Amino acid sequence: MKQETKATLIKYAVCFGIEALIAFLVIWSKGFFTQSTAVNIQILSDAFFVSGILMTLFAGLLYVSSEGALIGIGFVLRNVVLAFIPMGRARHERYADYRERKLSEAKQRNDRCILITGLFFLIIGIIFTVIWYVKFYNV
Repeated sequence: MKQETKATLIKYAVCFGIEALIAFLVIWSKGFFTQSTAVNIQILSDAFFVSGILMTLFAGLLYVSSEGALIGIGFVLRNVVLAFIPMGRARHERYADYRERKLSEAKQRNDRCILITGLFFLIIGIIFTVIWYVKFYNV
């Protein structure tokens, strides 16, 4: 097996494991084995939805960060810290220079595994919600 393929499979396995752990913790915290079938389906829906939405939002945050949307916050925090360090203002740089330096230092990462596994768990959570709605929802 190629080294690149092996690394990709490991990334997917780690993402899947993290999401499965989150889902298990939600299932465990709600007492899955002590409930009725309808409540168990709700618990499964919650577990898969929570883990899926957390990882999908995390993937979105990584995307926004890699596009440079959070560079301004880093610049402000850096200047606040430098204001309290003696002679910190001597290392001051303009925002345009700081942004250019940060964008040139940024490396492109392939974090699609987080998004894909997050959407997978999210879809499973939606499927459990539809099953609960069709079978057990009484108006």
